[in-house]
Amino acid sequence: MIQYDGKPTAGQLLISEPFMLDPNFKRTVILLCEHDTEGGTVGFILNKSLDVRVCDALLDFDVVTNELFYGGPVAQDTLHYLHRYGDKIEDSLQIAPDIFWGGNFEQLGDMLRDGLIDPAGVKFFLGYSGWSPGQLHEEMEDKSWIIAQATGKYVFEINRQELWKKVLNDLGGEHKLITNYPEDPRLN
Repeated sequence: MIQYDGKPTAGQLLISEPFMLDPNFKRTVILLCEHDTEGGTVGFILNKSLDVRVCDALLDFDVVTNELFYGGPVAQDTLHYLHRYGDKIEDSLQIAPDIFWGGNFEQLGDMLRDGLIDPAGVKFFLGYSGWSPGQLHEEMEDKSWIIAQATGKYVFEINRQELWKKVLNDLGGEHKLITNYPEDPRLN
């Protein structure tokens, strides 16, 4: 695992520190998809479901029974998706090995309806998490986030309720210890 070296990059995970109070980011794991010191940062929360199925929210996606995820508090009227099919979906942007962002949405829909790709390899988000230039760096200095390298396993295979603890356990050492901290330190 890669830990914070002062320079967040696309393809890394941001893991919230255990006592973060912001309800948007409490005990979250975010995949960074874009980080530009002058343009800002974009990512998606991997472990916060909207408790709605994609098939119930999107027309023509009745074969996709996956959960629809809360990507973050920015532009919640926008739909985004991550997938494992970069070589099959035109205009996909590779974020990390086995993780791609966006691409031809119409083509994605056709491939899902025709059974050419497995819906388990696609994750849909409403909204995104964004930071203005310098904002994420300040939060890193305040130790609000822990960084690890993203993998397709974390994005597509690990149960969302277990993801925060799983990534920290995989980091080991002091990170493994904080998985048992109570959400409210006054209860300890």
